[in-house]
Amino acid sequence: MNLSHVVAGAAANNWLMRRFVLILFICTISTLVHAQVITSPDKNFTLKFELLENGVPAYELTYKKKPVIRQSRLGLETKDVPSFLTGFTVADTKQATVNDSWEPIMGEQKTIRNHYNELLVTLKQPEQKDRFIQIRFRLFNDGLGFRYEFPKQPELKYFIIKEEQTEFNLTGDHKIFWIPGDYDTNEYAYTTSKISEIPSLMQKATIDVHAQFPIKTLAVQTPSMMKSSDGLYINIHEAALINYPAMQLNLDPKTYRLSAHLTPDAVGNKGYLQTDAHTPWRTIIVSDKATDILASRLILNLNEPTAYKDVSWIKPVKYIGVWWEYFVAGKSTWAYGKETNVKLSDDFTKLTPNGTHGANNANVKKHIDFAAEHGFDAVLVEGWNIGWEDWFGNWKENVFDFVTPYPDFNVKELNAYAASKGVKIMMHHETSASATNYERRLPEAFQFMKDNGYNAVKTGYVGKPIPRGEHHDGQWMVNHYIHVAETAADYKIMVNSHEAVRPTGVHRTYPNWIAQESARGTEFEAMGGLAPDHTTILPFTRLMGGPMDYTPGIFQTDLSYYGTGNQRVNTTLVKQLAYYVTMYSPLQMAADLPENYTRFPDAFQFIKDVALDWDDTYVQEAEPGDYVTIARKAKGKNEWYVGGVTDENARTATVRFDYLPKGKSYIATIYADAKDASWNKNPQKYTIRKVLVNSKSVLKQPLAPGGGVAVSIKEGNKQDTKGLKKL
Repeated sequence: MNLSHVVAGAAANNWLMRRFVLILFICTISTLVHAQVITSPDKNFTLKFELLENGVPAYELTYKKKPVIRQSRLGLETKDVPSFLTGFTVADTKQATVNDSWEPIMGEQKTIRNHYNELLVTLKQPEQKDRFIQIRFRLFNDGLGFRYEFPKQPELKYFIIKEEQTEFNLTGDHKIFWIPGDYDTNEYAYTTSKISEIPSLMQKATIDVHAQFPIKTLAVQTPSMMKSSDGLYINIHEAALINYPAMQLNLDPKTYRLSAHLTPDAVGNKGYLQTDAHTPWRTIIVSDKATDILASRLILNLNEPTAYKDVSWIKPVKYIGVWWEYFVAGKSTWAYGKETNVKLSDDFTKLTPNGTHGANNANVKKHIDFAAEHGFDAVLVEGWNIGWEDWFGNWKENVFDFVTPYPDFNVKELNAYAASKGVKIMMHHETSASATNYERRLPEAFQFMKDNGYNAVKTGYVGKPIPRGEHHDGQWMVNHYIHVAETAADYKIMVNSHEAVRPTGVHRTYPNWIAQESARGTEFEAMGGLAPDHTTILPFTRLMGGPMDYTPGIFQTDLSYYGTGNQRVNTTLVKQLAYYVTMYSPLQMAADLPENYTRFPDAFQFIKDVALDWDDTYVQEAEPGDYVTIARKAKGKNEWYVGGVTDENARTATVRFDYLPKGKSYIATIYADAKDASWNKNPQKYTIRKVLVNSKSVLKQPLAPGGGVAVSIKEGNKQDTKGLKKL
């Protein structure tokens, strides 16, 4: 053996080993540079951000060491400038911790804690003249929020979004509560299935809804509520939707990949941004307890505080209305005349009265009297203004003027009458989705309200939007709804929008936008009915974004009572009471006809008593699609209210009272389903009993199929408590 060869070979091996170690070291350093990890304040969540091959940004999320979101790509595809998808390097990272609290003007809690750890990643694209974007992550104890930010810079001024490519790669075939993806309506019934089953169920789920525009590819709407096989509850939505289209979710049923699907505009673009700009937050709320999902305030925390200097005029409202009579057995009509082709320039005094116009002086005064007698704040009156004869389905632009009443509705007389009784009339602005017409007339419409004593308006957007080709959930309409809220604030008017884009917590920023419908509400009980599990799903879906004007309180649930058909409201009477607690809103309607409340005055008492604004909320038990039980403390009072609802199955609700001050007894009035009650048999049978409770008491209350329980808890003196038994 040649010794020189051995020495040379050993040297070469050493050189290769050093080279390998150097390469490994460089790779490790590269990984450290591009991978960032933060945890939630309680350490239960871990977020990992990194750059993949070709400089593609990606993230992962785990909860209590269980994977929630597998490695998922981030980025935006643009049309007029190079996309924000690849070629990134990490230019900078910053971390911060915030732990403070704030008080909502109205809400489910008096004080909301805002505690998160933040990671801000600055990404450069060297091939695009060092153009840069930022991705901001906020990791709370209840989940993750992240958004894209586009600072002002020489190489980035204006751009058009072709699609957002945010992914949510799930870990398995989760149970999901979903409605079909649609650019124009969220008024679908919920379907419960596995993710993999959605393709076979989509056609059945896409029921006929007016002005719908189903997404052609496989997609579902947010908030998307899921449950994994290993017991994790996962909710995906968005927060602070401003100047951007609403996000729906593309779905791959084989890989369980969800990805952003933005609502397009009339020419197919998804959004138009000018730096300085940012997207809404993408939110992922996770827990191994369903109750924690309902208790989350993450979406609210990600919205900006209001800039309104005076909010004293924004108050909770409990109201009745000239409304339900339009849905039951043709009792009344919105329209005044029999004609079906009218223009705003017509002389409506010359129309042929149809004899069924609901918004007439006598009927409105009857409702004002009822509201005054029973302590309601307002009376909603729909159909008061000219234009209803041909408002529906004609894609008509100049459909309403919002200031001209029908001949049988005296604006000044009725508002003076209401004021003399301590009641407000609530304005109604149905737009027929003609947003251009509404915007032109907004100043005059709101000044008319101010001049005549109105302080709240219900807006409606039934129909295909104008500008023609735009969608209810597109960027143009999103900005329209906010414009309405901001303009209303100038006149100190509160807004309750129907058929608008679903909420994303923006009522923190625009607190006069006090409620929305934006889901399948009570009116659909008269149009085919709602499944008994519907309102056990809504708190986990629609209500995650904000208060809902669900319009509960229907006591006459069998609608054949009015003389035609066999339609029914698929709940017990007591379940209707429970909604005032389980379906949060500072705006609550007693939606039934006044005469039905006079038939059940003892049950009606709960609606009269229940609070609208809360010091605290206690989610006691919940399972999406099955049951929800919630207790709340009235703001500024030693009063508590409990609501519990179930699906089509009978079950026993467990109501605890451990939130009561210790060492003191209170009077609990329990409104319960009768033993033989159910949603389809004896729905109006109920019991009411009073007992004494304290912080150690526990109520095991049977719920009827499609039923519920409602409890009011108040202080009482010796005379009030005399003879009452302890629970």
